[in-house]
Amino acid sequence: MVQKQKPLDRDDAEDIAIAALTFLASNGERLGRFLATTGVGPEALKASARNPQTLASVLDFLLQDESLLLMFTTESHLAPDVIVPAHTILADAHP
Repeated sequence: MVQKQKPLDRDDAEDIAIAALTFLASNGERLGRFLATTGVGPEALKASARNPQTLASVLDFLLQDESLLLMFTTESHLAPDVIVPAHTILADAHP
């Protein structure tokens, strides 16, 4: 029998995005590319790391680079197909 996964909620989406941010921060080159792409400075990122819009931008960054996305999901033991729903939840969230 196939088990149904429960739908993602905001807490799940935040956990995924925080894991993604940690993944980016674990490598200077990846983090540098994220900061350069978003125009956010390190201090601003640190200050807004729990903001849903910031977390959505982290997932958006991963969604723009399939190889990076697959690297993250493999290391995190996540199915790649959870990233888009998590991004949608965070992008639609109001702080």
